[in-house]
Amino acid sequence: MGTDHGTELKTLRPEEFDRWWDHLIRAFGGGPASAEERELDRSITEFDRSFAAWDGDAMVGTAGAFSFRMTVPGGAVVPTAGVTMISVAATHRRRGVLTSMMRRLLDEARAKGEPLAALFASEPAIYGRFGYGLATFLLNAEIDTGRVTLALPAGTDEVRVRYAPPADVLTECEAVYAALVPRRPGMLARQPGWERAGLLDPESEREGASALQCVIAERNGVVTGYARFRTKMVWGPSGHDGTATVEDLAALDPASEAALWRFLFGIDLMTTLKVRARPVDDGWQHLVSDLRRCLPQPRDAGYVRLVDVAAALSARTYLTPVDVVFEVEDAFCPWNAGRWRLTGDAKGASCERTTDAADLTLSVRELGAAYLGGVTLLSLAQAGRVRELRPGALTEASVAFGSPVAPWLPHGF
Repeated sequence: MGTDHGTELKTLRPEEFDRWWDHLIRAFGGGPASAEERELDRSITEFDRSFAAWDGDAMVGTAGAFSFRMTVPGGAVVPTAGVTMISVAATHRRRGVLTSMMRRLLDEARAKGEPLAALFASEPAIYGRFGYGLATFLLNAEIDTGRVTLALPAGTDEVRVRYAPPADVLTECEAVYAALVPRRPGMLARQPGWERAGLLDPESEREGASALQCVIAERNGVVTGYARFRTKMVWGPSGHDGTATVEDLAALDPASEAALWRFLFGIDLMTTLKVRARPVDDGWQHLVSDLRRCLPQPRDAGYVRLVDVAAALSARTYLTPVDVVFEVEDAFCPWNAGRWRLTGDAKGASCERTTDAADLTLSVRELGAAYLGGVTLLSLAQAGRVRELRPGALTEASVAFGSPVAPWLPHGF
């Protein structure tokens, strides 16, 4: 497959992986990457869905996809192309290389019957023109544990928290994660090999912090949650000033989650707790005595693209009954363009082509942004990106598309 400017896209062969990976690292600034990380990436790479752009014998671009399954509102787990490893050599910008790679990725996702594609964007401005909408956010925080206390729910004292080597309890932790997948839109059913990503621990990337540590929460001998974290000790003129950083935390019930947070808040010699990449509606925000001193910082995270409008909108449920006709613009995937009637409720939905008058007009990018329920169609309309043609249709659709819990993509890819 060629691009508009003479380069050629070829499926990645296993013997080309190191060159492909080195090209990607250079494109992302040439930062440090461990042998452990390289080997993990090699083991989970889907070679039949990965390819490189070649200009003669020079590799000038990389791209790939993972065969994920993502939870959507209502709890269904939908096949999703996890777009990844996108890079173009600085010598070959503005030659159509990226467009050709994105074209191939979406054509292949359609051929595989994946209604959705998703990605994390290093440069968010790039992907809107390919139909990806910002659909999930994450929350970071830096908590002053010397001044912030926790109000714990009933049952917290019944939960035992104990240290465990991360690798030794991986199976139990993965069982907790798997149980949570249907509960929150955006979560990914873990594919084989991906469980190892949470254990990556190269010393070169710790920035002076400890090796990865783990505690598990138990009730009656059953694991009900876990937390993975690092500590970094600093001694100042006034004594200890250490920082604990939460890398991952999951729990099956409020008491188990609270017990894990209590442990993290109370680690000896640590005065700051850094929290990374959590859901924006994470429950700890309602346990703390002073949210201001936690310095919560939301930021953009996952971008979603509807590969097949009808299949995607039919795959999820809707908070309230909805019967609306969308006029969808999609120049990059023209099979999605046109009018679609969506009818649905909390039990199910259908989406079919129609010649009826449109109630709302928008592009596939806005549908992607609103799809998981974390961005409202009303807010997009306020930005001029959704237009209401039938009075009342915008509110009807916006409420129906909502989610009781914030969508969250739990890890990068």
